Amino acid sequence: MVGELFVTLLGDPFAVMNTIGLVAFALVGSSKAIREEFDLFGIAIVGLAMAFAGGVTRDLLVMRVPLALQSPVELTLGFVGVLLAIALLVVLRSPDEHPITLVADAVGLGAFATTGAIVATEASVSAIGVVAIATINAVGGGAFADILLDRSPFILFDDFYASCAVFGGAAYLVSDALGAAGSTAAGVCAVVTVATRLIAVTRNWELPTVQELGLIER
Repeated sequence: MVGELFVTLLGDPFAVMNTIGLVAFALVGSSKAIREEFDLFGIAIVGLAMAFAGGVTRDLLVMRVPLALQSPVELTLGFVGVLLAIALLVVLRSPDEHPITLVADAVGLGAFATTGAIVATEASVSAIGVVAIATINAVGGGAFADILLDRSPFILFDDFYASCAVFGGAAYLVSDALGAAGSTAAGVCAVVTVATRLIAVTRNWELPTVQELGLIER
């Protein structure tokens, strides 16, 4: 187990990004469940759902057995994120709103946008498919976690979030088309996604609603 985890941590770009994404999103999902006062089992379920739902959907779209079912390392990394969320609760009053969690969310978004783009490219899907799968991989877990928390997925009505993954997937596509190495394209995707998300959070970016555009009366 330890040897396999070591290989994952120091492996190819997909393995590195997948590791980062799993830990970061499990932490974020668990922090949300803690805020809603879920019990320990509920905290773990929401955390793991946020970590794995996007990747499972990605794998099903490219018709392969979900990676989460192929290796115990995946589940181990998810539980690391859950434990980190619980640990943060000991030292922070509102861990789900702390900058550490907000940054972890942005990093997880970038990591999973990148893994989605890599898998889609290897599956030889269309350019639109690469961006779509990158986005689904990045935001699918958060949407599923929100459903478990009995609320509408916030990516549908609030914040500048999924758009960041779209930009990242497009950046990966452009880098790959220009002949960049796989690790370079992965890095570009991750940086664009994370940077866009952090800027959006800092500047309170939001996509306008139809009402705000004045197309219909409020």
